[in-house]
Amino acid sequence: MFAGADAQVGPAGPPAVGVMEAAKRPITESNEFLGRIEAPNRVSVVARVTAFLEKRNFVEGAEVKTGDLLYQLERGPFEADLKSKQAQVAQLQATLVNAKLTTDRARTLLSGPAGQQSTYDAAIANQQSLEAQVQAAQAQVDLSKINLDYTEIRSPIDGRIGRTAVTEGNVVSPSSGVLTTIVSQDPMYVTFPVSLREGLALRDRYAVIGGFKAVVIRLRLPDGRLYDEVGELNFVNNTIAQNTDTITLRGTIPNPPLPHLSTGRLTERELTDNEFVTVLLEGVQPVEVVAIPRSAVLSDQQGEYVFVLGADNKAEQRRIKLGQSTSTIASVTEGLSAGDKVIVEGLQRVRPGEAVTPGPASTLIQSSMKVSADDGGSQKAGSGIGPKPAGANP
Repeated sequence: MFAGADAQVGPAGPPAVGVMEAAKRPITESNEFLGRIEAPNRVSVVARVTAFLEKRNFVEGAEVKTGDLLYQLERGPFEADLKSKQAQVAQLQATLVNAKLTTDRARTLLSGPAGQQSTYDAAIANQQSLEAQVQAAQAQVDLSKINLDYTEIRSPIDGRIGRTAVTEGNVVSPSSGVLTTIVSQDPMYVTFPVSLREGLALRDRYAVIGGFKAVVIRLRLPDGRLYDEVGELNFVNNTIAQNTDTITLRGTIPNPPLPHLSTGRLTERELTDNEFVTVLLEGVQPVEVVAIPRSAVLSDQQGEYVFVLGADNKAEQRRIKLGQSTSTIASVTEGLSAGDKVIVEGLQRVRPGEAVTPGPASTLIQSSMKVSADDGGSQKAGSGIGPKPAGANP
């Protein structure tokens, strides 16, 4: 009756695992930072003379061109002042003409007995004095013309204009403060702080392969979308921020109009001055790295590791260091070489030093590696991809 007790189940064989060789694949190196959009040119428009504001000639929030008339101030008093100064010049010029005639007569009389040197000298002095007075009066005319021109406040740059601080009928003056602000639109700056440690790593990585030209800038907008335009890095600050131990980098990126949102003078663009964005600093050329599936990477308190297939099909734990990675590919900078057989599936049943039954990795794992390789291993900003801490994947 107890015969069935002797029929024990035999010991299970080594666990089956999926194996894939580590191979070199191209991957685009990318670093992610937080940054802000800045307009390269910013102008605070102020009045240069005191006068009544007669007319505002712009639409708030619209784009203006260099030379566009923004504000028209009262011209009458300045025109009258200019005419008065011109009349003074005309009067002095007439007096100067008479003085020149007097000087010529005195010079002629010097050759005769009636001529006196003192008379001639006085005539010369009077003529020179009048010439100086004409020059001073002409300078006043020039100043009046400048003040008259200041009654027309024009845009000094191309850009988008903000709200007006004054309306028609008010008196404006140099002490009135900023009337409105204009910021340029295309291109835009993007500035972002980088820790000194990471900045040195970026310098060492890219300085020898082209410097600024070895990287491009991509942006992730506040709504998570990847901005269509690509920018270029062009400036590294010359000082370190003491409170954060960071250095500021700056790039330039196009900001063209959005045709489907632009109507009339109201031109919409994607980037706005002071906008908060995510900056992706990417290498121009992909680099060759030892790559394995992301699912093969495990981690513990000591860091990341993988299991590789050793002698007699025994699993060996191998400590590794990760470089730039994507959601499907982990690039390994230390610990693995091309050709090492890495266990990528069945990891929950693997123990260090124990034998396993190896087989090829599933088609899903292999195809994901192939797709990522075809894409150059690039980390795209809109996908939420980036270096992530490895977890214990089954």
